[in-house]
Amino acid sequence: MKILPNACDNCSSRADSKPVMIDQIKRANADFVIALGGNPNTGKSTVFNALTGLRQHTGNWPGKTVSRAEGSLNYAGACYHLVDLPGTYSLFATSYDEEIARDFLLFGQPDVTLVVVDATRLDRNLNLVLQILEITDRVVICLNLMDEAKRHGMTIDHDRLSDLLGVPVVPTSARFDQGLDKLLETVHAVATDSIPCKPIRMESWSSQLRDPIEKISEQINRVYGDLANTQWLALRLLDGDERVAQAMLSGELHAIATPQSENVAEQIEPHADRQQSEAIRSGSDEILSLASTLRWQLGAGFHDALVESVFAKAGSIADATVTHASGPEGPAFDRKLDRLLTNRWTGFPVMILLLAVVLWLTIAGANVPSAMLSSLLIDTFHPMLKSAAAAVHLPAWLSGVMIDGVYLATAWVVSVMLPPMAIFFPLFTLLEDFGYLPRVAFNLDHLFKRAGGHGKQALTMCMGLGCNAAGVVATRIIESPRERLIAIISNNFALCNGRWPTQILLATIFFGALVPPYLAGFISAAAVLLVALLGVLLTFVVSWGLSRTVLRGEPSIFHLELPPYRPPRFLQTLYTSMIDRTLFVLWRAVVFAAPAGAVIWLTANLTIGDASLAEHLVRMLDPVGVLIGLNGVILLAYIIAIPANEIVIPTILMLTVLIFGLNGHGREAGVMFELESQTLTKNILMSGGWTVLTAVNVMLFSLIHNPCSTTIYTIWKETHSVKWTTIATLLPLAMGLALCFAVTQVWRFFS
Repeated sequence: MKILPNACDNCSSRADSKPVMIDQIKRANADFVIALGGNPNTGKSTVFNALTGLRQHTGNWPGKTVSRAEGSLNYAGACYHLVDLPGTYSLFATSYDEEIARDFLLFGQPDVTLVVVDATRLDRNLNLVLQILEITDRVVICLNLMDEAKRHGMTIDHDRLSDLLGVPVVPTSARFDQGLDKLLETVHAVATDSIPCKPIRMESWSSQLRDPIEKISEQINRVYGDLANTQWLALRLLDGDERVAQAMLSGELHAIATPQSENVAEQIEPHADRQQSEAIRSGSDEILSLASTLRWQLGAGFHDALVESVFAKAGSIADATVTHASGPEGPAFDRKLDRLLTNRWTGFPVMILLLAVVLWLTIAGANVPSAMLSSLLIDTFHPMLKSAAAAVHLPAWLSGVMIDGVYLATAWVVSVMLPPMAIFFPLFTLLEDFGYLPRVAFNLDHLFKRAGGHGKQALTMCMGLGCNAAGVVATRIIESPRERLIAIISNNFALCNGRWPTQILLATIFFGALVPPYLAGFISAAAVLLVALLGVLLTFVVSWGLSRTVLRGEPSIFHLELPPYRPPRFLQTLYTSMIDRTLFVLWRAVVFAAPAGAVIWLTANLTIGDASLAEHLVRMLDPVGVLIGLNGVILLAYIIAIPANEIVIPTILMLTVLIFGLNGHGREAGVMFELESQTLTKNILMSGGWTVLTAVNVMLFSLIHNPCSTTIYTIWKETHSVKWTTIATLLPLAMGLALCFAVTQVWRFFS
């Protein structure tokens, strides 16, 4: 049965990256607050979407849910508010996402904690479950991906697992809506105390840990009374958790105590007896002092011993409840595929081959729809709009600004940008859902680590190949602020789809023409691929430079668990890629391209003296352009086409015809156009002084120049920093000018 819960009338649904305190949630009049936790890539977001009805992206790679989303639903007459916590492997607070999840479970006091675990990775997922059970009693385990477990030949005794953990366990296959009705029924029963929970606590500690834990626990019980999660508090204090220590000193310990400890709030209430409060404060100091001493005696090995103990317990529970028909290593097909895709010798060639196939499909597949859109929006609608403007006697200047400027620029962006994105993003999402992108991150992790970046930067770089703005947004999966900034600044070197048309056109008409026709396609494709690979190389170089200068620091630990291979969901992929990515990015591009069209038309048609504004600007920029192997027309085109890379070539053609007084082949002067014939395009460019050197430099500058305005705006929205937005904008521009200058001087020296 498919769950279609109703949103609460008095309870809000939203997605927010800001921390939400429990009092804010209670003000929304929710009867129960449910925390949704789990490891990355367990289907947690799919469960969240199914229960609340919100459409949240559920990518098949670790770390997707970086911020916390919220939603609400009605069930059995009660209003439930769900808080989707970041996916995390533990609650030891060694990263930002772990800290968010730990703090909400401690200080948010959810009524029920719903933990989603991957049935195919039960031994590793139980590590987080055991830590949560140390904090709170009211827990429900969602044993998700049972369809995957069956495919892997695994049988899981969920009743036995429930007995061992002491909390309800509900098997589900969330993406097929199986078991979700039973899951919601169980959550309601736990929330209303119809099902009592008696979670296990860790007891099988190593001798190294047992005595220190008991000493700290005795002190906590002496000062605060018998708390349900005393042992967990002792562990965190011994592990040096500063947040728990601050809570103890500031009087927040009543928020950490479980609801069963009835007298705790009275003991440390701000208005309690002053003498009692002073005794608690003094006792807290003694506890922290004892923890510090014991931590120093245990040495650096304490944390490792703690982790090993938890993993050993998780492994023993998994062994007692899971039966493998195909062996504990998983299906032979998955193992063979991993040996191919993650091998040091075959991983990179396959990765480059897949990238080439995706790009080829994007480029080849976009040609026909792009031509159709261009014919419809430009060749058909543009003359119709001009005729309509003339029929209503619209002033020529207004018709030029609105139709030849705003409309034409917007039409160019839509016709050139929409088809490639509509192809690239679904292909990218299919690879994501299949489980291949984590393998890309695995292959590139050591390279990014040596460059001072983060392994997940491989994923954001791949996203940047579709759109740099989308790549910047994708950096949210990187927990470290320093490494996220590195990924944001260097993402501009990924050749986005807005720059592919320029690369392909110039490679075809200048380099393909240098060889026999049967080799033209190969040479053109090789030239474009070299430019794209140069962008990848520059990503590593810039990441290395930033990590050793303004963004110095040690690379953070990259926890990556390779997910199982899964059949992609084509309809969901199409929806996600079109709504969440394609239309979102296209809208931002259109918003900036429309005013740019007006600027382009005004520049070409406003006159100062006996020449247009464009002619004056070209003459001013020409000396600099010639020095670096370009010209004033090219520089002006890149300046006024900042909002959208897609309109660079039409702007260059328009300015070349205007400045050099050429025959625009029937095109109106001062209006952007693009010729159907590549030969005519080449003739116009060469009449404007273009050479092979010019084409080389334009291809390089197209790769290495300032981001488009959509990306610049996105960088500012993601960083909220003028400083870092300025660096991300000017750094590639300076590098592009310097590289063009160097190439020009070397070319001229040897020619």
